Amino acid sequence: MTPADDPVRTRPRLHLFDLDGTLLYGSAAAVEISQQLGVEREIRALERAFAARELSPPQYAERACALWSGLTDQVVAAAFAGAPWLAGIREVWAEIRASGDRCAVISLSPDFFVRGLLDWGAHAAYGSRWPEVPCGIPDGSRGTQSARSTVSTRYPSRPVDPAGILTPAAKVKVAKKLCAEFGVLPQDCVAYGDSLSDTELFAAVPVSVAVNADHHVRAVASYAYTGRDLRDAYRLVSVAR
Repeated sequence: MTPADDPVRTRPRLHLFDLDGTLLYGSAAAVEISQQLGVEREIRALERAFAARELSPPQYAERACALWSGLTDQVVAAAFAGAPWLAGIREVWAEIRASGDRCAVISLSPDFFVRGLLDWGAHAAYGSRWPEVPCGIPDGSRGTQSARSTVSTRYPSRPVDPAGILTPAAKVKVAKKLCAEFGVLPQDCVAYGDSLSDTELFAAVPVSVAVNADHHVRAVASYAYTGRDLRDAYRLVSVAR
């Protein structure tokens, strides 16, 4: 008997994960990238302004991009590899897949960072469309003549397009799109998040988990988890099913 034929099996669910502060413990994609580039102090100031709603998502993206003139794909890869991820992400997503459910990441962070989670088992990964990252080029101080003659493109090579930057409301629209794509009913969604940017999505789904969140998000969540292992947060909803 296949899962689809099992009369006892409940309908498939769609698990929707935020990234910054949720899958990343106490950090954000932009912070990890900025640490690699030596502009952590500047990005922290932007993070505070964004949290205080002094900057819109497009404004934040524009100012962050202006700090990242030396950004390359190698920098992004190093930031991703060294980031403080919660433990158990791959294991949770493998369990979700094995159960016939779906899992996706929806984040306001740059899509070129968020997409890395597809390799960890996410069915989909949506982020804001920031300008694409140029390939890293040797700095010219050593190497072959051909390498020295090639100059890396300064980031960003084009302006930020505000239409491509996700907002809290856009998270809800992406969730609805994923429901249609995966054949999952909206009432069978579970959201995981940590900040005010997740509250609109929390309000749109029946089950939500506040992960290392402040009191604003905990107040509207179905469950709350504090810790560094996604397996424990997932158990709150998998056991309750």
